[in-house]
Amino acid sequence: MRSLVALKILIHDRTTTAGSIIGVIAIVFLVGQQLSVLFGLFNYMSVLVDHSSADVWVCTKNTSTVNSAGLLPMSYLDRISALPFISWAEPILFGSGSFKTKNGKNEGVQVVGVKNLRQAIAPWKNSQGSAASLLEYDGVTVDRTDLQKYGSPKMNEICEINNTKVRITGITDGAKGFAGRLIFTNIVKAREILKTPPGRYRALLVKLKNPDLIEKGIAAISKILPSAQVMSASELSSKTRFYYIVNTGMGGSFGFSTLIGALVGVIIITLTMYTAVLQRQKDFAVLRALGARKVDIFVIVMMQSMIIGAIGIFIGFFLLALFLNATYGSPLPSYMPRWVSPILAFSTFLMCVFGSSIAMLKAIRIEPASVFR
Repeated sequence: MRSLVALKILIHDRTTTAGSIIGVIAIVFLVGQQLSVLFGLFNYMSVLVDHSSADVWVCTKNTSTVNSAGLLPMSYLDRISALPFISWAEPILFGSGSFKTKNGKNEGVQVVGVKNLRQAIAPWKNSQGSAASLLEYDGVTVDRTDLQKYGSPKMNEICEINNTKVRITGITDGAKGFAGRLIFTNIVKAREILKTPPGRYRALLVKLKNPDLIEKGIAAISKILPSAQVMSASELSSKTRFYYIVNTGMGGSFGFSTLIGALVGVIIITLTMYTAVLQRQKDFAVLRALGARKVDIFVIVMMQSMIIGAIGIFIGFFLLALFLNATYGSPLPSYMPRWVSPILAFSTFLMCVFGSSIAMLKAIRIEPASVFR
């Protein structure tokens, strides 16, 4: 009965109800949009680590991010390759480059050189061509979303990276990195492009025969290579993300904008719900005069906030889904993990209740005698 009364009041006062629903939509969409961009940037920050099939990464000492790793000697690979618990160990070479477009402009890129395409890391999704084309001496890939930035080159077209001739033999789809647009090639060509000294690599990627024994494997490799930093792939990924969040101001910026979005929604809900109670004082007084208890008035206002929250959350997530669908495969980073959505919905629901709390307190204080004033 109380739920029906709450619904009838909302339907009768459509303007106030619409204002409250807009507040909920603002929370869901603005906060969700900020979070999706943040998680999209997370993926870019540690893209090489997250898309590698390695369990362990061997880098130089004091490596704070995957992109800050220094050069390792080839002898490190020889020293650990024969360890019985290692399935395979592969070197990887990466670094910054400058892609020269047709009109003479230079675009910053991150060149990634791989040795074995079936192991370590390789382009994970191709739009044209195949990863095997990287085995050709001058073969490189460019990403579909960056073609316009490169001057719209075609397959097998000759280009320049760091004044080195390369040929586009593959076009990836969604291979983007935080340190620059990803260009994949073989490790020999990468060495030539990046001007890396012979016998040097940026990291060693290790696959263990038993992934459940990562800690023991890390300890054994660290004992053999005391001058290197040995980390699990998950640790290096988290470390890279944490570094960029803390040291670039990105965490504070996104945290502030997310907080503002939530505050805007809560303020709208608070003001509209409070205004609705003020406009409905006589209605609540009549209910009290007819025998309604304070708890009944409390439940009615609570049900109103819950109904508004449910409608606003549904519409907000619908708009957020449209945003994520529109930005999928575009240069704008956007990604929403599945576990974030229920947390966002539940948090928004709590904000609706919090935003309505002042209105609830006002409603239960209305005296039955006020209907006669």
